[in-house]
Amino acid sequence: MSLVPAPVTAIHLDHISKSFTLDGGGTIAALGEVTLKIDKGEFVALLGPSGCGKSTILRLVAALEEPSTGAVTIEGRAPVELSRQHRLGVAFQDHALLPWLTIAQNVALPYQLAGKPVDKARVSALIALVGLAGFEAARPKQLSGGMRQRASIARALVLKPDVLLLDEPFGALDAVTRRQMNVELQRIWSEQRITTLLVTHAVDEALFLADRVVVMTGRPGKILKTVEVPFARPRHPDVTREPRFHELVDELTLALEPAGGHG
Repeated sequence: MSLVPAPVTAIHLDHISKSFTLDGGGTIAALGEVTLKIDKGEFVALLGPSGCGKSTILRLVAALEEPSTGAVTIEGRAPVELSRQHRLGVAFQDHALLPWLTIAQNVALPYQLAGKPVDKARVSALIALVGLAGFEAARPKQLSGGMRQRASIARALVLKPDVLLLDEPFGALDAVTRRQMNVELQRIWSEQRITTLLVTHAVDEALFLADRVVVMTGRPGKILKTVEVPFARPRHPDVTREPRFHELVDELTLALEPAGGHG
């Protein structure tokens, strides 16, 4: 009888809260007490109404903010340690590619920021992985929005990070392109299997991509509901037409409504 090894916790939010001081005085509570564990290699999506603190959680994990109370650890260490070692990959809604650099140069940029020699083979392999082979010499303005986001994801992966953090990476794209990018991201993630935390407003996107969907309440954000996604991988777009998929979309959408427990 073989024993299945216990999951290894990659990201641990331990009773964290976050308040911000307003310019005119006073404070605003962005996050209530939040506790969440994400296993190594797991893909977790955060859903919630605007202003619920989803992006604040991502910024805490990315070492861009510090919690007011509680602790955030990645593999048992402070996020800032991994950030300094360039072991966190981050992609935001704004692709943030440098317009004067080629796609290959943009993807290679983290090597220069880390003071490391560029691994040209790794850069080429990632450009191919995200479906941009042949566009290495193009400038960002010559690519579509979806292609720019692919380049942004390749850049986030180039240093082989321990954790990938995605904040509404496809939020600015049209519906058709967004669906295509969801399929691409699922394929890319399946090859890399990096611990991933995705912030999104799109219920169907969360269900298609994640192993687990965490729903947050309105501000101050707390965890309202967690759903284990039952669909096997790899996931074909046809899964979005299954009755169970639609049932879960309805369940999660209902949880997001004010009547679902927040207002």
